[in-house]
Amino acid sequence: MSAVPLSSESKTPSPHDGGPSFSLRNRLVRMVWGVVWLLLATGAVPKALTAAGMCERHTPSGVALRGYVKAPQMVGKITALEVVWDKSVRPGYGWIFPAPDGHFNIGVGVTDSHKDLGGGKGQKKDVNLRAIFDAFVATYPPAAELMRVGELVGELKGAPLRCTLKGARWSRPGLIVTGEAAGSTYSFTGEGIGKAMETGMLAADAILAHRADDAAARAQYEAALTALKPKFDLYERANRVNAHPWLADLLIWRAKKSPRLLKRMSGVLNETSNPGNLVSLKGISRLFFE
Repeated sequence: MSAVPLSSESKTPSPHDGGPSFSLRNRLVRMVWGVVWLLLATGAVPKALTAAGMCERHTPSGVALRGYVKAPQMVGKITALEVVWDKSVRPGYGWIFPAPDGHFNIGVGVTDSHKDLGGGKGQKKDVNLRAIFDAFVATYPPAAELMRVGELVGELKGAPLRCTLKGARWSRPGLIVTGEAAGSTYSFTGEGIGKAMETGMLAADAILAHRADDAAARAQYEAALTALKPKFDLYERANRVNAHPWLADLLIWRAKKSPRLLKRMSGVLNETSNPGNLVSLKGISRLFFE
């Protein structure tokens, strides 16, 4: 969607300095009549970002395949987010987490799924998400049991991932980009729901704090995302595990033998441990002494 600030005097769109002229504008102006701000929270598909002149990279950071399974029998057996790295799901990972009313979200993801061709464009690597999903279900017992006793609600759906707060401008006059459109997914784990909500709350805080000052609201929002960026960068650094299977094997082998290391690896998922330490020289050396 295009979102141009509306002039309170004329009730017509004011132009965006340096931005494109939108073919959608005349059709959309009736939808945003009198609106001062538009929050663009359209997910990882870049069509709306492109239409609004905010997209800097069309290629996704990764791809995922997920579905919802109704399985009341599994309530109490799967109680939290489970992320699985295994040879069978290379070069990606699998996950399961509980949803309301006896439902579960199950899926697989692959980060760094496209070759960078420059200019914000890329080419998808040879990645078969359905084959990875089938391998995940075949080799991970909780996934196998979930699919055996449960009922798939709808179809498995593929989706792009936008990670590390990259690939889009965060704001322009009258418009703030938030959620996965802004790249709010962690590269290593694919965790995006909580991060998307966090960026949305930061956008709301900025607008409520500076209702009448566009520049100040955007400055506060962009400063807040800039403060988050180092943490996203650490998860991108940890994503080397997915790129180097031997490193994933080493981590899994040692975690099975070290409760302390297993706790640290779990901390990466619940954001209590530094994910970058897993793949640093110091972190790798510690694998043999914990």
